[in-house]
Amino acid sequence: MFENREILLGIAPIGWTNDDMPQLGGENTFEQCVSEAALAGFQGTEVGGKYPTDPKVLKRAMDLRGLKIASQWFSSYLCEKPYEDNEREFVKQLDFLEAVGANRINVCELTRCLFASKESMFGAAKPVATDSEWEKLSSGLDKLGRIAHQRGFKLCFHHHMATVVQTVTETRRLMETTDPRFVYLCFDTGHFTFAGEDAAQACKEFVSRIGHVHLKDIRKNKMEQARREGFYFRRAVLENCFTVPGDGCVDFPAVFKILDKHGYEGWLLVEAEQDPAISNPFEYALKARRYIRSVVGI
Repeated sequence: MFENREILLGIAPIGWTNDDMPQLGGENTFEQCVSEAALAGFQGTEVGGKYPTDPKVLKRAMDLRGLKIASQWFSSYLCEKPYEDNEREFVKQLDFLEAVGANRINVCELTRCLFASKESMFGAAKPVATDSEWEKLSSGLDKLGRIAHQRGFKLCFHHHMATVVQTVTETRRLMETTDPRFVYLCFDTGHFTFAGEDAAQACKEFVSRIGHVHLKDIRKNKMEQARREGFYFRRAVLENCFTVPGDGCVDFPAVFKILDKHGYEGWLLVEAEQDPAISNPFEYALKARRYIRSVVGI
């Protein structure tokens, strides 16, 4: 697959250390993370909370290991804060990413998100945007996306559990109300699956807008328990709902086939929020790399 296509394989540092729950992998260092990512056969990583904040220091550490920076998460609050506040922080992050050689930025809208809450991600507690908030979100993303485009970046919006853009319906609305020249999708197999969606069907629907891919798998039995018991987001992490590709129920061969057929180019990035004390990050990085090689041939 992906013959004569520019495809880069990466892995997120969240398997080594969790930025939202520092007790998970708190003992693991930045150096361990990037060294093991390189040793496992990956070409790059996203930026994690333990990464050097000086772009020169970070780039040197990555260059030593033959790695690239793929992208970085950006928390937007376009629904609740003035656009100018969002733009100021966005430009700062673009400056950093440009200095380390990246060309993707993953934006997630965190207005009323439940990441730190003990409320369920499912049912009535799930955050929902009003029509006026949707207008602010879409218009704000278009503006940020134009800035990113002018600087050689793709703004890739990250649909995410426990946020106002979680489902296929919500993602569709976002794609339909934003400019395809400036706003792309950070397509996440795991988050769509956890939301009760068919990841392959979602990939097929949105493939023309996909600018970045997160390869996250889901343990089906844990997902069913999460829905039945109404897990909050961090409980889903602690209960090992998420895992690397090939270790869960996501139909990755179908997803890869769709991406290949439609000429996708860019990063395929493994991401799995796990407790490294239970799921050894290097072992799971190797498992993911071997699985991708067996399915895709790269």
